[in-house]
Amino acid sequence: MGRQKRREPYVINIENLSHEGRGIGRLNGKTVFVSGALPQETVLARTTKRRGSFDEAIALEIQVESADRIAPKCPHAGVCGGCSLQHLPAEKQIEHKQSVLFELLAHHAGVTQFVQFPALLGPQWGYRRKARLGVKFVPKKGGALVGFREKAAPYIADINGCAVLDPVVGGRLLELRQLIDGLSIRDRIPQIEVAIGDSTAALVFRHLDPFNDADIAAFAQFQESSGIGIYLQPGAENSMHRLNDATALLNYSVDGLHFDFLATDFTQVNGAMNRAMVNLVLEQLQLSSSDRVLDLFCGLGNFSLPLARPAAHVVGIEGSEDLVCRARENALKNNIDNVSFRRADLANADDVAKIDMRGVTKLLLDPPRTGADEIVKGLDLRDLNRIVYVSCNPVTLARDTKSILSSGDFELIGAGVMDMFPHTSHVESIAVFENR
Repeated sequence: MGRQKRREPYVINIENLSHEGRGIGRLNGKTVFVSGALPQETVLARTTKRRGSFDEAIALEIQVESADRIAPKCPHAGVCGGCSLQHLPAEKQIEHKQSVLFELLAHHAGVTQFVQFPALLGPQWGYRRKARLGVKFVPKKGGALVGFREKAAPYIADINGCAVLDPVVGGRLLELRQLIDGLSIRDRIPQIEVAIGDSTAALVFRHLDPFNDADIAAFAQFQESSGIGIYLQPGAENSMHRLNDATALLNYSVDGLHFDFLATDFTQVNGAMNRAMVNLVLEQLQLSSSDRVLDLFCGLGNFSLPLARPAAHVVGIEGSEDLVCRARENALKNNIDNVSFRRADLANADDVAKIDMRGVTKLLLDPPRTGADEIVKGLDLRDLNRIVYVSCNPVTLARDTKSILSSGDFELIGAGVMDMFPHTSHVESIAVFENR
């Protein structure tokens, strides 16, 4: 009874906004992070998780609204965990993300004097080309649920559409629910991977038991009517195969270059923002025909190939052998021969120590959320003219900035945010370092 009582709703005043976009208040002296709340609001909240130094909660009712609050475009925004900031105007979302980035750079790296780049902006809706949708068959809710997790629970949100997913999939969630409802193993499909290119799309169905002939026929009919390629994945990632056994590559373009990729390959979530980001990186690297560029965490060549056109040579290094192969194939298809790719574990000190820096003048970093700690600590950066760092986590960017500034005579000359994930708390950013 005591545990239940602690989770009863309570009124709390919200003072600030956390880095993750949650309202921050205090209750009986303890910090509470409240999803769906904004500064200067009074909300009715319910605790969802208790921790030692703080609690987590969700806003049930806004009793006093912030002047900044707007009505979310999506009717599921209050429940679905796919977005967290639809109740905040787009320009306020950007201001918040900028403040997060600049605050972290000041706090962790001690830097405040640099050019604050204007935010790089793109489409607000229908932008998301990559996603992992959860699937759960729930008879009490009428059948299969397909979507993101709920905000404050591990359950799949009960949604019929998604405003941030590319409409080719976001507008078909109800059709997907109906498709799964008719399958023989509707309770043995845990997830669907979404991958969308410029002109084609794919759905990868993870399944724990085999499909029967009627299931395969239903998939074939959906593939035919929707134009979306259906892939099945009975086991590990390499077990993925197309419904009709003909592997089809998806593709996208950047400045006249064409990139092929598999549905399970890493690609940037937001196609329009990716093109803008590549152009910004090119601009900030200031390449000439004498530059030799090192592109670390190069993936399938998304940056490497555009960089190779103005540069003398580009070396791309990536941890996935599959992506290295894809990068080589993309270079060949685009007739680019002044680029080379190889595999290395860039989180491993021994692999990093083997990177040949002779003649390298410029460095591009585009690491995962864990950052580039081994790179900035283990690589000799002193002879580089310029470093451009593309980050999906401002915490590790700030940490690595401190290491870069202490590794030689570098200064941070500019930084800014890129709106890769509108309506979420995700902060994509760029930082530019110059050797004085």
